[in-house]
Amino acid sequence: MKHLMYPIATEKALNMVDKDNVILYVVDSRSGKSEIKKEFEETFNVKVNKINTALTMRNVKKAYIKIDPKFKASDIARRLKLV
Repeated sequence: MKHLMYPIATEKALNMVDKDNVILYVVDSRSGKSEIKKEFEETFNVKVNKINTALTMRNVKKAYIKIDPKFKASDIARRLKLV
């Protein structure tokens, strides 16, 4: 099962990339934090420090993926063509 669906490229999400080293992703609603972390680390070859999840009013699950300071979220954002 694929846990990561697509990245979010709103102005707020892009500010989080620069300020907090966080990538915002829409994920499968049945995915757990450990599954999201594992797939993200394998896909982008980075270390993830923390994951917070939130359900929107439209029942869409978002993952706030905090990346280890040794890696740059802006590099991942460029690979995803967000910037």
